[in-house]
Amino acid sequence: MNKTFLTKAVKMTLIFLICSFMLFLSGCWDRVEINDLALVVATGLDKTDDDKIELSVQIVNPKAHKGGQGAGGGQGGTKPTIVKKVTGQTIFDARSKLQEKVPRRLFWGHNQVIIIGEKMAEEGIQKHIDFFARHPSPRLRAYTFVTEGKAIDTLKIIPDLESSSAEVAGELANFKVGLSVTVKDLLQMLSGEARAAALPWIEVEQDPSNKGGLRVNGTAIFKKDKMVGRIDDKVTRGVLWLRDEIALAAVTVEPKGAEDQISFNLLRSSTELIPKIENGNWKMIVKIVTEDDVVENETKLNLGNPKIVKRLERQLEQDIDKRIRLTLEQVQKEMEADIFGFAETFHRQYPDQWSKVKDQWDDKFPEIEVEIKSKAYIRRPGQSTTPQGVPEKEVKG
Repeated sequence: MNKTFLTKAVKMTLIFLICSFMLFLSGCWDRVEINDLALVVATGLDKTDDDKIELSVQIVNPKAHKGGQGAGGGQGGTKPTIVKKVTGQTIFDARSKLQEKVPRRLFWGHNQVIIIGEKMAEEGIQKHIDFFARHPSPRLRAYTFVTEGKAIDTLKIIPDLESSSAEVAGELANFKVGLSVTVKDLLQMLSGEARAAALPWIEVEQDPSNKGGLRVNGTAIFKKDKMVGRIDDKVTRGVLWLRDEIALAAVTVEPKGAEDQISFNLLRSSTELIPKIENGNWKMIVKIVTEDDVVENETKLNLGNPKIVKRLERQLEQDIDKRIRLTLEQVQKEMEADIFGFAETFHRQYPDQWSKVKDQWDDKFPEIEVEIKSKAYIRRPGQSTTPQGVPEKEVKG
């Protein structure tokens, strides 16, 4: 009897506890239906003439996606996205005013890109980017760009292939056709030893029907959060080499003593920065190793000849050196902005010497001697070694 009584008492106690715990389960008390949300996929930041913030957002248009329509589709020509803008004292102030104009709750968890207008970039971006790092809704993985003119003009573009300009910008960043910088990357650069940053420059390619696309064409250079200049796509390639971020590269050279050109496709590359301080002289050794494939041969050179391949490898190395020298001339000597990570590299290797110059790094950086040691390897000549469509007697080598 005692055992039976104890067993029943234990069961009753467990049932009571389970029922009690159920009272504290929250369930879906904070549930928000998708139909009540306005999904923000892109953000534009501009400065007005009276020094206020113009916040523009690209919002998914729910009408264009009803009935199982595809991402690029829509019903009756309905645009897949809507662009809204509002002005405020700060980004959050503008966001609050924007919410008053949108009948759904703004949801920033899907924000893919942030586009900064040229005027704001020139006046300073640090205090404005703070919102995207501090507020819990926006993503630190959002890609960041600078554009000529106003950011809202970029958001309004209707692309040819994708459903929105936000999607185009995100894909361009993923493909790494130029610099690829997230909000997190930007914050790290601005708070780094050099206090310099670089953001991809995005341009609108528009036809008379207001349709078109976007193009990453160069880089905006920042010192202490203010844009001090811009470099073109060719110079940006040198930046990518120095930062060890080169992913896509098509290099075309005209071989010495031959007519026409040969194009190479980059397979892989690695860059190592080696700092040296000797007798008070600061020097940075840049070691680059690259491997390439031949993808087009317009010449009559026989790429099966090892001597010819060696000569082409030396030309590739010279081309890399030339690109990097051009970059150093514009960014290091003229803009004096350390976007290459030299400061962090010297700090790690020579902390004592660094502590003496860190407050004068803007003056020290342009004086750093840079030695480039590049090594190029041609791994494959393509599906054929000899030129195609050329008589054998005309093939050289």
